[in-house]
Amino acid sequence: MSAEATLTLGDKSVTMPVKDGTIGPQVIDIRKLYGQTGAFTFDPGFTSTASCESAITYIDGDKGVLLHRGYPIEQLAEKSSFMEVAYLLTEGELPSAEELKRFEYTISRHTMVHEQLLQFFRGFRRDAHPMAIMCGVVGALSAFYHDSTDVDDPKQRMIASNRLIAKMPTIAAMAYKYSVGQPFVYPDNSLSYTGNFLKMTFGVPAEPYVVDPVIERAMDRIFILHADHEQNASTSTVRLAGSSGANPFACMAAGIACLWGPAHGGANEAALNMLREIGRPERIPEYIARAKDKDDPFRLMGFGHRVYKNYDPRATVMQQTAKEVLEKLGVSDPVFDVARELEQIALKDEYFVSKKLYPNVDFYSGIILSAIGFPTSMFTVLFALARTVGWVAQWNEMIGDPEQKIGRPRQLYTGAAQRDYVDIAKR
Repeated sequence: MSAEATLTLGDKSVTMPVKDGTIGPQVIDIRKLYGQTGAFTFDPGFTSTASCESAITYIDGDKGVLLHRGYPIEQLAEKSSFMEVAYLLTEGELPSAEELKRFEYTISRHTMVHEQLLQFFRGFRRDAHPMAIMCGVVGALSAFYHDSTDVDDPKQRMIASNRLIAKMPTIAAMAYKYSVGQPFVYPDNSLSYTGNFLKMTFGVPAEPYVVDPVIERAMDRIFILHADHEQNASTSTVRLAGSSGANPFACMAAGIACLWGPAHGGANEAALNMLREIGRPERIPEYIARAKDKDDPFRLMGFGHRVYKNYDPRATVMQQTAKEVLEKLGVSDPVFDVARELEQIALKDEYFVSKKLYPNVDFYSGIILSAIGFPTSMFTVLFALARTVGWVAQWNEMIGDPEQKIGRPRQLYTGAAQRDYVDIAKR
């Protein structure tokens, strides 16, 4: 017999089934709570509520564990490629050599965007934020690809999924090129997914572009580390938009809009700006003292996480990647020196240890991206590029879930009770 939970409200006692996942905490099924008691639960931010059943990503924040389809993120970052992880997330298993080759071929045949989109880009101001452009262009894809917007057709869903994964690097590179006034560079299907993106971003028509394997591997690793992260704000947004039956391009645009928020996708930019503000390792004690001062608005960015209460497993990989990139480029970056010193101090300081403020993935990713040559305005765009794979996997899973309903959170109403209208002359 499965476990049950009992809730007593006034003179009513109701029993609710308890569900077990493969791993992780038990979940109390409260779907019939309102019908049996006339009461809702109150959970701002849904931090104690499972909004869906998923088999894609598992996180244990207390232990610092991140699994994609059961595989630890550290193993995937070290041994896999982004395209292999994309296949894993969307298909459920690691591909064979032939399956991976076929998947990479399929994605490479969708990398170009409709030529009219070039005119669409030119409607934006040159100083428009790349995320504003991404949000608009991705949403507009539904106006160009009518043959893959029927969410009830499995074939159309598959085509839309492939198009989104394939075209996002092209759109991201175009957003960058537009912001710096350079001509768009068309995709090169002879390159890898990540190599192609680097060429479209940093290549110019006037001379050949050679992809640096160290930089290519670093970017590929960054994409892997950002591919999916369970039911975070942007993923929940994609699922919520999708629950209404909205087309996949609109759902991804909604996810991009949510990711743009500084509390979500913009955290790596904030972390890099903080490290630059500190400037030199000898100034770290001053800023740590400020971080401890409740009356000082300064906060250490890149530390702590909504889910992780241990060392973010992605941060370890990022630290090593940052070292490789800086050595390859011959960069002696004082910001990286500040980051390493700050990390060591914070890991030993009782204040940070007691509050479980460990470095997260954003702490090092900004340093890497800046060293490669990306402006800070592109950081969240790169996040969106990588996370598209996770959004696509989560969206497809939601569409195929027979228990999924249109999202409709409830509320605790604290406004005025019912009252009668008063004519304007009497007010």
